[in-house]
Amino acid sequence: MKPINKILSVFSLLALLTMTITSSALAFDGRGGETVVIEADEVIEDDVYVGATNFTLEGTIKGDLIISAETIVINGTVEGDLLAMGQSVVINGTVTDDVRIAGAALQLGEEASINGDLLGGAASLEAKKGSVVKGDFLFGGAQALLSGEVGGDAMFGAGSVELRGQIGGNVTAEVADAEDAGAPASSYMWQTGIPVPNVEPGFTINEEAKIEGSLIYTQTKDIQIPDGTVAGKVTRKEPAADVNVQYKEPTAGQKIATWSFDLLRTIVTLVLFGLLLGWLAPNFLKSVMDKLQTTPAASLGWGMISYAAFFFTLLVILTAMIVGGVVFGALTLGGVSGAIVWLGILAIFALIVAFVLVTAFVTKIVVAWLGGKWIVSRFNPALADHKFWPLLVGVTIIALLTALPFAGWILGLAVMFLGLGALWIWGRELWQARKAA
Repeated sequence: MKPINKILSVFSLLALLTMTITSSALAFDGRGGETVVIEADEVIEDDVYVGATNFTLEGTIKGDLIISAETIVINGTVEGDLLAMGQSVVINGTVTDDVRIAGAALQLGEEASINGDLLGGAASLEAKKGSVVKGDFLFGGAQALLSGEVGGDAMFGAGSVELRGQIGGNVTAEVADAEDAGAPASSYMWQTGIPVPNVEPGFTINEEAKIEGSLIYTQTKDIQIPDGTVAGKVTRKEPAADVNVQYKEPTAGQKIATWSFDLLRTIVTLVLFGLLLGWLAPNFLKSVMDKLQTTPAASLGWGMISYAAFFFTLLVILTAMIVGGVVFGALTLGGVSGAIVWLGILAIFALIVAFVLVTAFVTKIVVAWLGGKWIVSRFNPALADHKFWPLLVGVTIIALLTALPFAGWILGLAVMFLGLGALWIWGRELWQARKAA
């Protein structure tokens, strides 16, 4: 078996292994539209993926719920994880596993029940009295008001935080000082669709709060902590010093040293990849160089076309993946919908990896090797077909030209287009020959 076939076989086995590992995730229910509502009497056995403007869950989802919408309301039950992103996210129902939510305004209603952890990122998060998070509570954003119950630890990184509820574990709060917190979120968030609480700047612990563990908070001075609210140890940490490090302009010697090191690194990398490519696929490399040598102008033109074709192909695959997933999901063919999405993801990943490798290495190696052979043949024809010296000469010249200020990036584009065009012409002729055969 040829070396190139061995490599393709390894990639094929890896792809099959990936599909095998992820086969359990291939079945899901896809929903989309302006307004999506899962009614109270509806029970969905699969994972659910939703893209909508307004979404409401009244029924039950046996798997995970992954959703992106402007307004999200969870009144029913999610028996897996909840991953939601929207302008406003409201949870009034039950989530039996973890919750990951992000948006402008987040709210846990009085009957919200989360059996796992909650991770939230938003301008405002409010956990109302009666809400329960049995795991850990993690929030990062502008402000948070916690009036509900947390079974595990609570961690905050925000400008304003107020604690009114009960926390079963420790509390760690990185909160800005009151004078540095800025305007409250309620003063500029009036289009979220849900009321945003007015949280006082800084870190506030209400008399109703109860922390069963220890409290570690970051402030420049001690805050008022009502007696009996913290069962464990209270520790205040000083904020990290704001050290303004002045940027020093590198000297001319430092600039030259950096430029020289980058140039040497580029040369060594391209030479190593070139030798590897020449060892694995010598016939392929020779054929592509022949196409570039015989059709340089055509190679430059087809290189520009192939560069644009790559991004167009990604767009086509992405569109087909989304449309296919939504259509077959709406037809309740979750297996087909999941297969389309996963195949699309694998195809996009493979194309991007291949494109990066080709444009970063293969195109430069082809042009450099051909140019090096031409230069070496002018001085010593006997070395023109050597496996190392033409490559080293060509790579050094390409690296020097592309490293030039101002004009280097233009020369780099030209090299890439020449190599891509030669590959395009070689692949097209190979396809036509096999089709004719």
